[in-house]
Amino acid sequence: MANAVAQAFTDDEHLLVQAGTGTGKSLGYLVPALLHDQRVVIATATLALQHQLVERDLPRLVEAVGGTLDVSYAVLKGRSNYACLHRVREGAPDDQGELIASEAALGAMGKKVLELRTWAEKEAESGGSGERDHAPRHNDREWRQVSVSHRECLGAAKCPFGQECFVEVARDQAQKSHLIVTNHSLLAIDAIEGVPMIPEYDAVVIDEAHELVQRVTQAATDELGSADVDRAARRAQRFVEGDEADDLADAGEALKAAILDARPGRFETIPETIGDALVLVRDAARACVSAFTKDSDADADAGRTQARGSVQEIFATAERMAADSAADVLWLSEGTDRLPPRLHVAPLQVAEPMRDHLLADKTVVFTSATLKLGGDFSAVARSVGLGAPGDGWEGLDVGSPFDYGQQAILYVAAHLPPPGRDGLGEKQLAEIVDLVDAAEGRTLGLFSSRRAAEAAAEHVREKLPHLTTLAQGDAQLPELARQFVEDPHTCLFGTLSLWQGLDVPGETCQLVLIDRIPFPRPDDPLMSARAKAADQAGRNGFMEVSATHAALLLAQGSGRLIRTTTDRGVVAVLDPRLVTARYGGFLKSSLPPMWTTTDPAVVRKALARLAAG
Repeated sequence: MANAVAQAFTDDEHLLVQAGTGTGKSLGYLVPALLHDQRVVIATATLALQHQLVERDLPRLVEAVGGTLDVSYAVLKGRSNYACLHRVREGAPDDQGELIASEAALGAMGKKVLELRTWAEKEAESGGSGERDHAPRHNDREWRQVSVSHRECLGAAKCPFGQECFVEVARDQAQKSHLIVTNHSLLAIDAIEGVPMIPEYDAVVIDEAHELVQRVTQAATDELGSADVDRAARRAQRFVEGDEADDLADAGEALKAAILDARPGRFETIPETIGDALVLVRDAARACVSAFTKDSDADADAGRTQARGSVQEIFATAERMAADSAADVLWLSEGTDRLPPRLHVAPLQVAEPMRDHLLADKTVVFTSATLKLGGDFSAVARSVGLGAPGDGWEGLDVGSPFDYGQQAILYVAAHLPPPGRDGLGEKQLAEIVDLVDAAEGRTLGLFSSRRAAEAAAEHVREKLPHLTTLAQGDAQLPELARQFVEDPHTCLFGTLSLWQGLDVPGETCQLVLIDRIPFPRPDDPLMSARAKAADQAGRNGFMEVSATHAALLLAQGSGRLIRTTTDRGVVAVLDPRLVTARYGGFLKSSLPPMWTTTDPAVVRKALARLAAG
């Protein structure tokens, strides 16, 4: 892998590398990246991998290499991932644009915000990074009281705390470094949206590349609700002398009425009332931005900049939605008891912008344990903007240190009925109990919905009370993982968020249960739009979108089982379509090469032998 990555850098050719768990994948790209004569960016999807690189792999490499190479590296994240010292010291704007510095005025949040402010000051004094990941425990709303978006930022030149700014310090560090570790979202904003966030670089390694399309899509997705418009209008009120802020508030009311009148789901064409309301909001926001007064007072300047930034945000989003571009998908989400319905807009696909703005300018290495779907790289390559194999890119599967044929069994419960819309039936629940009983716990259950996970947990608790059965939501994920690891006679049942990032080698996990093939919901607005576009282009939308999505998640879920060369166990899929449907072969060839059976008796005996030690 290291040789192939070095060659890709030298030849300016893109590379896809599938490197299974246990191959030392990060060293496979970090070594050639350090040896490369120009700056290299490493982009990850998850914080866990970013921490592993920065806190474990890179320090060990630096120590091993000694003083013979430029081994400088830096971490770079989006602005809102750092505390803002202006907001910490001067306060966050309230709905009238006034800066609130008093914790008492913040109500219930006050104590937590005070704790975050104290932490941020300590970070500034000690030369810390001010990164959100290192902050005391908090929620999104609390963090917003001590951070700003790029539109709300005063800028280093205007801000009285610009010299100490955590973001500016991180950027300076990155400017001096040979390697920059960042995330998919920041890479997308820098390369695709053209907002300069990362110092000039020659090549990029995208780890966890199986998540890239989703992360780039998230970074390019915007939302708008009437409450956003109302809040921006109230903040603008102090800084606008005419009626422009009132006009914006009125436009927000029109949007609220249009949203309440519309049916949730994807809009093939924008309903007239929604379209008219978006135009009203767009035009009112544009007028409001132009009407902001100028003032030299620094505090007023901060409130004004942040108020103006929130109105600009409204304008940009309303303009994009009103444009009704064929390159975008627009939908209305269902409201809940706590949240009213909101409009969302996302790119129909990211392949073209990736190709035009990243692949055309930089050498890109994509790597993950899961890049070959259906047995080859084509599906993933197409989704990230690469052409046919050999057309400017190469694919390499470096294999795995694990002997899946000897270490793992894939069991497909072919005798069960296909899963229905009503969740788990009696036969599926009985099958789960039989398998968990044979394994004496030691089970990670990955379910397609929270409701299914909870129903299975309840049933297992009732039928097998001597085992400990945990369900996602019973406690925070790290606490659940700790309990799961400490006692082998434990089951942990959860949804998709458990599929990735949970690493439990050893006898803790000898059975991975998957209740059904994880196809996207038929009413998923973005997935259904992408499938339809593929069909209209003469391709197979189901295979390109739904089957590829399912294959990726199945491969990731199955990957939870074998984490070391001594692990043994069973992946049990309770969906007979994996062996009966035409697309089953594509899905199965996306999984590790496990020994396969449909015989429940064989599997129960194997699990019982493993449990007996």
